[in-house]
Amino acid sequence: MPFSTTPLAALFLVVLLSSRSALGQVSYSIPEEMGRGSVVGNIAQDLGLDLKRLKAGKARIFSGDSAEYIELNKERGALLIKEKIDREALCAKVTPCALHLQMILENPMEMYTVTVEITDINDNAPSFQKKEIRFEISESAVVGSRFMLGRAVDADVGVNGLQSYSLKPTDHFILESQNQADGGKNVEMVLQKQLDREQDDLHNLMLTAFDGGEPLLSGTVQIFITVLDANDNAPVFSQRMYKATVTENSIKGSTLTAVSASDADDGSNSHVTYYISDTVDSHVAEMFLLNHQTGELLLNGQIDYEEASHYQLDIQARDEGGLSDSCKVAIEVLDINDNTPSISVLSMSSSISEEAPPGTVVAMMKVNDPDSGANGRVQCSISENIPFSITSPSSNFFSLRTEQELDRERDSEYNITVLCSDEGVPSLSSSASLHLHVSDVNDNAPVFERRSYEAFVPENNAPGLSIFTVKARDADSKQNARVSYVLEDGSVNGVPVSSYVSVSADGGVVSAARSFDYEQLKDFCFRVRAQDGGSPPLSSNVSVKIQIQDQNDNAPQVLYPVQSGGSVVAEMVPRSADVGYLVTKVVAVDVDSGQNAWLSYKLQKATDRALFEVGAQNGEIRTVRQVTDKDAVKQKLTVVVEDNGQPSRSAVVSINVAVADGFPEVLSELTDFPQGREYNEKLSFYLVLALAAVSFLFITTVVVIVSVKIYRWRQSRALYQSSLPVIPYYPPGYADTGVSATLPHMYNYDVCMSTSSRKSDCKYSTLGGQSVLVVDQGFSETLQRALKDKDFLDSAESPETVRI
Repeated sequence: MPFSTTPLAALFLVVLLSSRSALGQVSYSIPEEMGRGSVVGNIAQDLGLDLKRLKAGKARIFSGDSAEYIELNKERGALLIKEKIDREALCAKVTPCALHLQMILENPMEMYTVTVEITDINDNAPSFQKKEIRFEISESAVVGSRFMLGRAVDADVGVNGLQSYSLKPTDHFILESQNQADGGKNVEMVLQKQLDREQDDLHNLMLTAFDGGEPLLSGTVQIFITVLDANDNAPVFSQRMYKATVTENSIKGSTLTAVSASDADDGSNSHVTYYISDTVDSHVAEMFLLNHQTGELLLNGQIDYEEASHYQLDIQARDEGGLSDSCKVAIEVLDINDNTPSISVLSMSSSISEEAPPGTVVAMMKVNDPDSGANGRVQCSISENIPFSITSPSSNFFSLRTEQELDRERDSEYNITVLCSDEGVPSLSSSASLHLHVSDVNDNAPVFERRSYEAFVPENNAPGLSIFTVKARDADSKQNARVSYVLEDGSVNGVPVSSYVSVSADGGVVSAARSFDYEQLKDFCFRVRAQDGGSPPLSSNVSVKIQIQDQNDNAPQVLYPVQSGGSVVAEMVPRSADVGYLVTKVVAVDVDSGQNAWLSYKLQKATDRALFEVGAQNGEIRTVRQVTDKDAVKQKLTVVVEDNGQPSRSAVVSINVAVADGFPEVLSELTDFPQGREYNEKLSFYLVLALAAVSFLFITTVVVIVSVKIYRWRQSRALYQSSLPVIPYYPPGYADTGVSATLPHMYNYDVCMSTSSRKSDCKYSTLGGQSVLVVDQGFSETLQRALKDKDFLDSAESPETVRI
């Protein structure tokens, strides 16, 4: 694998330590300072990916908050150096130093973790913060006195970092090194031979720091020692190590701890002052403030756990004679939950099909919280009652997936709020809003607004008349929701339904294909199918019932009295008839229905309008007053029958009525009729024949009644020993009561007779059993009325009632 050709990089062997891919991960190792365009590794080969997959999947490298040092060459499938990497600037002393990248692919969505370890090269020499160090040491300083020299700084790490120190000359002093908690080394100069100011009041030493790289690099500092006059006792700290804790974001001026040193000398030689050693980094020293007189250590700046979790200070105590002692203060920074999680959406699908299977990845996110421990552990959630879930495939990475099947008709889009909260107390959180559109598939058939339809059409309509509209809705969208209507095949009375109605494909308008006749067809049914425009199309059907509404297009028809060309039906009224006597009944029918078939009757003309009246609802013709001898035998009535339609239709019937007590009076009037002899002879024959038949029936009835009465009388005497008469009961005749329009099939009359003809009555008329007399147009008479002659009635038992 090629490296940069810079002189510094050429000193090292450029070897990739490892390249592995497992479970979507690959790692590389490269030295720092490689030139731009240098190859890091062939990620397509290492991950087993085709170059076409990189292009089709829109492969890209996501580096998060880090600078973009690495770029992806899709043509070669290789990772290249985009910017020269300085390990010291990137990671400082942290080892190992690595870049954590992610490669994102789409269609389908995939993520691979890429770790690039940056190895150190020896490009930094050890250096001291000061160019020179000066001490004032009393000649009375005891052997073993220590003088803090601080430490050199080498930005490199490992073997390339600071390794050792040397001090020259070593006549009076030797070096002792101390390892620091942060991995560095401090050195102290230890007096090994008593100083003599009179012999030598100034000493010049050279302190050299070496690293372990190839080639070996070093840094030096000059030490100037001025020998002072005797100050026998040096300050001594009460403890060699002081420990303090401070919470990050503590306010400026907070007291951390206090150091204390004592000097056994008297006077000014015992006065101790405290200093932060010059060996402490300047930016660290600026964060703390040491009271020179009391030794109290205060916070002087803003402290942040995320920048540094601990600090170590070197404190010196000096007396006025130049003697000193040193101690260390270890400061531990306590983390607080002061950072909210940051959410970075790595990839997001803007739409998803409603037929996507559960578990489909919709979005991938990276969440980072710089806090530590529980304060930095993050959990993400989404709102309830949505068909999605959020999972964490790896640390700090979250994926949003479908949890169940989607339904665009229920929810066509989702605004998903991802809430990420850490486990600190109190917990801090942040959120991100994701908008997702659900694309439609044809999974809903059209649904009619009603389960069935019923419409009304007046008869005699014009062909092509729009009757009503069927309406179906499809919950899908666009083409899948476009509905067309089709008349399904069927028949009405053996005729295709399409000859009766038609349905418009676009609007669902049902129109009449012909003119309807209520009297021939009262209603019919058919089915309409609604079909959407999806592929494959879905459909549903609905039942439609058309009811034909009646119109008043038929006039009433008079069924009784029956009128023919040469003769009419005649009725006879005895002169003894009381007020309200039933003469006859006009029976009419209207083949229409409803109010169009409601009939009313009225008397239009009459020979004597004061004698007769017609029931407006039932068509019964009754006498209005008592019949007198002065009334003419021949009475002619004209009755008009009207229906209740708009406009109304009517029919007219003429009725001849004979006012007479018997046949002689009627026959005497026959001579007045201008009819031929042959006709009168035929009429006499029929009258005699009818009279004989009625007489026979009457005699038979009387015999049966007398026999029954005698039988019951004997039975009554035998059972009850009573003389009470048993009144026989004969049920009235029954007939079919089914009707067609307004016409009954049969009317029954209960005829009640007594010895008094004036008390005779007809309670109900039976059309089928009524006897009539057919005469010429001038006059007519019923034989049945003629049988009520007074002599005939007197021969019957009184006051018993006979039912026929």
